[in-house]
Amino acid sequence: MAILVDPATWPGRGRLWCHLVSDTSFDELHAFAQACGIPERAFERDHYDVPAERRAEVVAAGAVEVRSRELVQRLTDAGLRRPKHRPAGRARHR
Repeated sequence: MAILVDPATWPGRGRLWCHLVSDTSFDELHAFAQACGIPERAFERDHYDVPAERRAEVVAAGAVEVRSRELVQRLTDAGLRRPKHRPAGRARHR
């Protein structure tokens, strides 16, 4: 029902990044990303990594701004969360 974007607070490769997800389907997410010109290589498991300088563009295209915690919760509630593999014996932090 919505494309969501969190704040650009994630550092990497000398920039800040935000995450773009759908709380409906991967098809919706991929179509939105393609329409915004976000390359397929930016997709990682369940989200697109979007550089901070492109965040306003995805918001203008219709992405809903949410906090990171809400983004993860809505992704999880939709059954679309694909977390990184955790080694056996490692505790999850909540």
